[in-house]
Amino acid sequence: MSVVYDRVALIGLGLIASSMFWAIKRGGLAGEVTGYARSAGTRDTARKIGLCDRVCESVAEAVEGADLVVICVPVGAMGPVAEEMRAHLKPGATVSDVGSVKKSVIEAVAPHIPEGVHFIPAHPLAGTEHSGPESGFAELFENRWLLIVPAAEDADPEAVARLRALWEGMGANVDVMDPDHHDLVLAVTSHTPHLIAYTMVGVADDLRRVTDSEVIKYSAAGFRDFTRIAASDPTMWRDVFLTNKDATLEILGRFTEELFALQRAIRTGDGDLLHDYFTRTRAIRRGIIQAGQDTSAPDFGRTKGTR
Repeated sequence: MSVVYDRVALIGLGLIASSMFWAIKRGGLAGEVTGYARSAGTRDTARKIGLCDRVCESVAEAVEGADLVVICVPVGAMGPVAEEMRAHLKPGATVSDVGSVKKSVIEAVAPHIPEGVHFIPAHPLAGTEHSGPESGFAELFENRWLLIVPAAEDADPEAVARLRALWEGMGANVDVMDPDHHDLVLAVTSHTPHLIAYTMVGVADDLRRVTDSEVIKYSAAGFRDFTRIAASDPTMWRDVFLTNKDATLEILGRFTEELFALQRAIRTGDGDLLHDYFTRTRAIRRGIIQAGQDTSAPDFGRTKGTR
C-alpha cells in the first residue's frame, strides 16, 4: 500500500475511529494520524494504548493541517463539531464522517464546510456491540461495505477517488449511494432490527414472572443474539432514530403489518403460510452468507472472547 493522505484527523475515538487508525497504520495509508475526543478520560486511554500518532487537546489542534478529517462522533453531535472546526480546516482538505444516517448529517454539517474544502460523507457497514477506544481492531472493515454518499451531485471526483482508495486500503468494498436511498436501506438492514432487539429485551425485562436469573440462565440463541445487538451504544442509537425518523417509521409500519399477518396465521393455524414465509426469509439469510457478509459456521462463527 502507499500513502493516500499525509495527515488524517479522527474526531471522536470510539470503535470506528480506533479501528480506522489500526487499519491505516497496518496499510501505511497515512503519514500521520491525529485524534481528539471530548472526554479527557478517553484521550488518556487513547494515549495509553498508542491510539493515534498524536492525541490532541482540541478539535482545532487535531484538524490543523489535516488532508482528511473524519468525524466519528454520534450523528447528533456532528453539526456542532463541524462548526467548531470550520475555521481551522486546510484549504483543499476533505471532511468525511462515519455516521449511519446521511440526509440529516449532510443538513447539519454542510453549512459549516468552507469554500475550497470537500465534504464527502461515508458510512462503513461494520461494527460490533462494543464501544470506546479499546474496542477497535484493524480487521473490522475487511470485506465489509463502505458507502460513499456525496453531499452534492458535483462532488469533486478526485476527492471521492482518494477517499475510496483509503477505505479500499483498509479492506472495505466501496459503493456510492444517494442520501435518501441510503437512509431507507439502512432503516431496513440496521436501524429497525436494532429497535426490535431493544424492544424484545425490554419485553423480557417487563415480564416479572420471569426472573432476571432465568432470562440470563436460559437464554437460547435467538434471545442471546437480540441481547448482543441491544448492547450497542445507547447515545449513538438514540441519535440514529431521532435523525432517521421518517425512514425508520416507514419500515416499522411495514414490519407491523408483517407481524400482524404472522400473528393471524398462528391464531388460525395456517401452517402453509408460516412454512412459505419462513422458507422465503431463510433464503435471504443464505444470500447474506453467500455474499460473504456472515458465516455459516456454528453460532455464526462466534467464539468466546471474540468481537
